[in-house]
Amino acid sequence: MAANTWLVVGLGNPGAQYAGNRHNVGQMVADQLAARIGAAFKSHKTPSRVAEGFLRPGGPKLVIAKPNSYMNTSGGPVSALVKFYGVDPQRLIVVHDELDLPFDTVKLKQGGGHGGHNGLRDISKALGPDYVRVRVGVGRPPGRQDAADYVLKDFSGTERQSLPNLISDAADAAEAIASDGLLAAQQRFHSPG
Repeated sequence: MAANTWLVVGLGNPGAQYAGNRHNVGQMVADQLAARIGAAFKSHKTPSRVAEGFLRPGGPKLVIAKPNSYMNTSGGPVSALVKFYGVDPQRLIVVHDELDLPFDTVKLKQGGGHGGHNGLRDISKALGPDYVRVRVGVGRPPGRQDAADYVLKDFSGTERQSLPNLISDAADAAEAIASDGLLAAQQRFHSPG
C-alpha cells in the first residue's frame, strides 16, 4: 500500500483557541489539502484526525493528518501514523511554521536539525531527522517578544490578507513533492520570481 502513498502531517495545537495561531499554519495547510482532494478529517486509532484520498486519478495517495497532541508532543502521533500506514519516513511530509523564514515564504528540505522547533524536535526524536519538511515562513517576532509567545498569537491583520496565498503555496509545495519528488519541487519553489 505504501509504495505510492505520502503521509502529510500538518503541525499545530488542538483546540479552537489555537486555530488561528502562527504555530497552527501546518494544520491550516492540511485543511486546504484535504479540501482539494475532497476528503474529510475523521478520528483515527492513532491519536490524530486523518483525511485520505488521491491527488488525482492514478496519482499518489495522500494521507493527511493533524495530530491531536500539542505541538511539543507530535512525535508519538506521527510515529504511530508512520507505523500504521507502513510509510517510510522519507515519504513523510511535515508542514510547520518556520521563524527563520520571512512571512509569506515557503521552503522545502529533507532532514536537518529542528532549529529550536519543539514539534520537529519531538518527531526527530521518534523517527530520526530524514523526513521532508514544508517550512512555512511566519517571520521573527518584533522587538524583544519571546518566540514562544509570538507563535501562539494569531496572524496580524496585514498577514491575514495574504495568508490564503501562503497556505495555498504550501499546499502546492506538498502536492509537488508527492507528484514530482523533492528535487523538482525545490527547483519550482526555490527559484527566484
